Amino acid sequence: MILSSASPASLALSVATAAAYALPAAGHSRLSEVAARRALLAAWLLHGLTLGWGLLGESPRFGFAPAVSMTAWLVLTVYAVEKQMFPQLQARWALAALGSAAVLLALVFPGSPLHVTTSPWLPLHWALGIAAYGLFAASVVHAWLMQRAEYTMRHAAEPEAGLPLLTLERLTFRFATAGFVLLSATLLAGVFFSEVLYGRAWRWDHKTIFSMLAWIAFALLLLGRARFGWRGRKAVRVIYVGSLLLLLAYVGSRFVLEVLLRKPDA
Repeated sequence: MILSSASPASLALSVATAAAYALPAAGHSRLSEVAARRALLAAWLLHGLTLGWGLLGESPRFGFAPAVSMTAWLVLTVYAVEKQMFPQLQARWALAALGSAAVLLALVFPGSPLHVTTSPWLPLHWALGIAAYGLFAASVVHAWLMQRAEYTMRHAAEPEAGLPLLTLERLTFRFATAGFVLLSATLLAGVFFSEVLYGRAWRWDHKTIFSMLAWIAFALLLLGRARFGWRGRKAVRVIYVGSLLLLLAYVGSRFVLEVLLRKPDA
């Protein structure tokens, strides 16, 4: 927990980051476009420093909450890049709130100490998995924006300035496809190089089962899109289900071990 494991530097960085995110999240209707952009950029930079300190600082740690925090940072990175190409994209306040909550969660549950590994490939394996999380999370955000745009169209509500529905749909599937490729690479590495990465043979544990179920869900999504033209609510539901299964794979299993069972090194 926070009182027993957070260093003063980690505590200061996390609180500063959460406060920086809270500014554009709480004051999105009062801040100017330039001020909100600068506040989000400052929070994003602080967030990166916080993650770096957690992984490379005096006592490196990692767990379910840092994984959520890193995923949120990757989603915000994607948003920053997209904002340059699509200035009308509007999700700043929601993503800022997500970033603030993720940082505070990682502060309360910093995870277990990282042990030195004999395999130089293990960090790459982790990076592939976290990147897949980030891309699928970006897909979920775009699916939510797509649902919101579709709701506006169906109910003839006051339209908000934002991306067209077809553009959001195209971006949603692009992120889902990229995430599927990285997830496939992560699972293949686990299957064929488990002994090199972890020093033990491949085994069917909860993390593996949920990861495979998520892979099947996204494979069906992409196949349904290519063969049967899946789109709209059906596609969004599959994205949500697949992302939830993937969330349960690592984040869910580590939450049970770290918080419920209090066995962080299991």
